Amino acid sequence: MIETLLLNVLFLLFPVLIAVIFFENRLTKSNEYILISISSVVLIFCMAFPFTLETGFIFDLRYIPFIIAALFGGYKMVLPLYLVLNSYRFFIGGEGIYHSLIFSTVIFIVVPLLSRRFIQQNGKSRMIYAVVVTFLVTVFYFITLGFHYPNLTSEFWTLTVYALVIHIIVVSIIMSLIEKVIFNVKTRELYFRSERLKDIGDLSASIAHEIRNPLTVTNGFLQLLKGSKTITADEKGYIEFSLKELERAEKIVSDFLTFSKPQSAHMVYASFKDEITYVENIMKPYAKMNQVDIQVHFTNSLKKKYDENQMQQCFINLFKNGIEAMKDTGGTLSIDVVEHKNNIIIKIKDRGVGMSCEEIAQLGKPYYSTKKEGTGLGMLMVYSTICNVKGTIDVESKVGKGTTFLITIPV
Repeated sequence: MIETLLLNVLFLLFPVLIAVIFFENRLTKSNEYILISISSVVLIFCMAFPFTLETGFIFDLRYIPFIIAALFGGYKMVLPLYLVLNSYRFFIGGEGIYHSLIFSTVIFIVVPLLSRRFIQQNGKSRMIYAVVVTFLVTVFYFITLGFHYPNLTSEFWTLTVYALVIHIIVVSIIMSLIEKVIFNVKTRELYFRSERLKDIGDLSASIAHEIRNPLTVTNGFLQLLKGSKTITADEKGYIEFSLKELERAEKIVSDFLTFSKPQSAHMVYASFKDEITYVENIMKPYAKMNQVDIQVHFTNSLKKKYDENQMQQCFINLFKNGIEAMKDTGGTLSIDVVEHKNNIIIKIKDRGVGMSCEEIAQLGKPYYSTKKEGTGLGMLMVYSTICNVKGTIDVESKVGKGTTFLITIPV
């Protein structure tokens, strides 16, 4: 039995090892399908090498990958496993086919409903969540199994205890490894993002002012030339194009300047209320022009030290992006600022065009923008500002349904 148990655990570890070795840095949709396929094979192997007890009862760990896939991926990820599990169970045949079908169907219907709440938890809470769900599922399994036996002997109760202990231990091991992989990926991404922001900050501080001076001089001479009566209409058109390009270059330089280190003259110790109110007021005309209503709910009393100007620009960029995401349909831009366990939580939600998972992964990278004429520096500035106050940004979005930015700032 010990050998079979270790073999089943090895099967269950296989998808985790594959993810770490091959897909840790690039978990795309195609790679997810590969992991689902591998998990299906693992499920089959668990059923092919079950535990055979002295009482003659046979059971295995097939429901562990089934439950984990349901919690992490919802119906979309667990459906293939559901089909594989029942198809192979019918292929094996024997007693208990319909009990397995009914039980797996109940899990398939109920457990994925918990997926959204499960994903929103932190690593430790997700681990506890998975253990509790596995415990309840295993208890439910033996309760339903008990109806098939007229007398529940001591062997049955011994089996129940063993099964509960084994499932809890194995799920704890698998979940701890998965959470470690997730933690490593996030830590590495934060490190790379921090390095990028540092490099851009150093670069912008050293060259932005030097670029702005010749741009200002050139703009002035072009304005004088534009007012001359000796140039043709075509030449005036060329000057107009030149001025527009200079204006665009000036905007890019201004974006770069926001990455410089916070200035002590602008540092404040406050709750973000003044900055949110200021940005709300200056963005209302732009929102009204795009048929967007801005709704702000502020209930935070915690305070944090930050650069006032940078934080205002950060909120301007986020508000502007939310408004522009709804410019074709209109809607409501919701901003909620609350406090939770010594954290200031800022939630900015729109009902706009939304983003795909690939687009979310690219946010904050230099020169990446979902807008045709965007430079990507606006979102880079947002990530830089939040990084300066030791905060984090979580993005939830669905194409066609909107985007939510959840900013958590520790106090």
